[in-house]
Amino acid sequence: MSKAPEPIPVPVTAVTCLEDRAQIERTTVLDLGAGVQKLRLGPVSALAVDRTLHAELTAGHPASVLDARIVRGWTPRGPRPAADDSALRHRVHTLEEELLSQRRRRDRLHARLDALGRLAADLLREIGEGAGSGETEGPRWARELDRVDGERDSHGEQLRTVEARLSVLATELAETRRALELAEERPAELVAHIELTVEATAAGPAGLRLSHLTPCALWRPAYRAVLDGDSLTLETDAMVWQRTGEDWSDVRLTLSTARSAQSTEPPRLSEDRLTLQDRTSAERRTVDVELREEDIADLGPVPVLGLPGLDDGDEVRVLNSPAPVSVPSDGRAHRVPLSSFSTTASLEYSCAPELSPLVTQVARFDNRSGHALLAGPVDLIRGSGFTGRGTLDFTAPHAPVELAYGSRDDHRVVRHTEETRDTATLTQRTVVTRTVRLHVSRFSTPGEQGDRVVVLRERIPVSEVSAVEVRLRKEACSPAPDTVDADGIAVWSVPLPPGGRRTVTLVYELSASAKVAGL
Repeated sequence: MSKAPEPIPVPVTAVTCLEDRAQIERTTVLDLGAGVQKLRLGPVSALAVDRTLHAELTAGHPASVLDARIVRGWTPRGPRPAADDSALRHRVHTLEEELLSQRRRRDRLHARLDALGRLAADLLREIGEGAGSGETEGPRWARELDRVDGERDSHGEQLRTVEARLSVLATELAETRRALELAEERPAELVAHIELTVEATAAGPAGLRLSHLTPCALWRPAYRAVLDGDSLTLETDAMVWQRTGEDWSDVRLTLSTARSAQSTEPPRLSEDRLTLQDRTSAERRTVDVELREEDIADLGPVPVLGLPGLDDGDEVRVLNSPAPVSVPSDGRAHRVPLSSFSTTASLEYSCAPELSPLVTQVARFDNRSGHALLAGPVDLIRGSGFTGRGTLDFTAPHAPVELAYGSRDDHRVVRHTEETRDTATLTQRTVVTRTVRLHVSRFSTPGEQGDRVVVLRERIPVSEVSAVEVRLRKEACSPAPDTVDADGIAVWSVPLPPGGRRTVTLVYELSASAKVAGL
C-alpha cells in the first residue's frame, strides 16, 4: 500500500447550518495511482463528529473508498517563538525574558541589602563592645561604617531603578499581549486529519466529496423592515455564529430548521381509561363557571423564555443564500442576506386600552417573500431612521403580517369601567351590566391639518355554556361598534381632527340563571 507523504488540502465548499450544528461538505480532486493507497487529507476541524464522516468518489473513475476516519494529534506550541512568527510574538518573548532577568536581579539586590544590614548590625555591636572594654579604634570604625553605608546606598539606588524598570516592563508586556490577542488568533493545539484508504484499478484524477457534522455553529433569522409612506420593504437575513476552528470562505450556505439531534422514535402509548358516572343532586342544581383569559393565536407555539429556537411551524424549512458567503471562526454574529421584497402596507393607528393606553402605528401586509417567515427580531426603520426593534411571528407564505412601529406621543386614551349587579325577582336571574368609557384625545402642533383615524379595540366576554348569556346593548353604546368578531373583539374607527376629543361608550350584559355559581 502506498501512502501520501504530505496532507492534501480539502477546503470547505458548502455548509448546511442547522439549529445548533452544521453539516460541512468538502470537495477536492485526487490524483490517484493504481492499487490501494492511503491518503492524508486536511487539516480539518478537530470538532468534527467521527460517526458522521462520509466519503465518496465521483462515478467517472474506477475507484472505491475502503476506509475513512478522523485522526487527531496534539501540536503544542514550543517555549520559544518560531522564525516565521510575527513581530508581536517575538516582542512578547523578549519582554518576558527581560522581565525574568530583572526579577532575578531584584532578588539578588534584596539578598545583598539583607547581608549589608546584618554586617552593619555586627559592626555596631563590635563598636559597642570595644568602647566598653576601653578600645579606641575610631578611624577604623568610621571607615568601616562609611563603606557599609555607601554600599547600602548604592544597592538601594540600584533596587529602586530595577523596581521602576519592572513596572515599565509589566505595563508594556500587558499592552503587547493585549495587542497580540486582538491581532492574532491562537492556533488550536488539537489538529485533525482525515485518513482515507482508496483502491483504484487505474491511475488518474478522481473527484472526492467529504461530509460530516460539526458542533459550535448555529443560526437564527433576523429581519429589517423599512417603511416609506405606505411602501414597506422587508429584508430577511440570517445571523450566523460559528466557532468550529476553521473559517468558511466563499461557501454555498444553506440554512435549515432540521433538528438532527432530536429523536425520531414515536412516543410510547399508554392506556387512558375514561369512566362515566352520574351527577349528584348538588351538581344537577348548580353550574360552576369561572372567568378566564385566553390568548388568541393563529399560528406558532407558545413563546418560551431564554434563547429562542427556530419556530418552523412543525415543518422543516430550508433557505439558501443567493451568493457565496464567508463566515470566520470567531464566535461573533455575521449577518447573511437571504431575500427581500417590497409591497404596499395598510397603515393603522391602533389602541387596545385594556392592555395599554398608547396609540401605536401598525403596518399590515402580506408575506410575498416566497418562503415562510420564521419567528425572529425585526429592526423597524421609517423616515426618521431606526425607530426600535420588534418581533416577527412565524408567518406562512402569502399570510398577513402585522408590525407595530411604536407609539404616538400626540395621542392619549383614558379608560373607565363601571359595573352594576341586579337580580330579577321572578326568574332569579343575575344580570351584570358593565359600562366601559374610552376617552380619546389628540394633541396637535399649530398648523396641523387633516383627520386621523384611531382604531379602538375592546373585548366582550364570550360564553361557552348556555346558562350564561352575553348581550351587547347597542342602543346604550355611543357609538355602536363597527364590528364584533367571534372572539368578542369590538372595533371602532374614530376620526379625530387636530386637537379633537371623542368619547366611546361600550355597554354589555352578562345574564346568568339562578343555578350558576362562580360568576
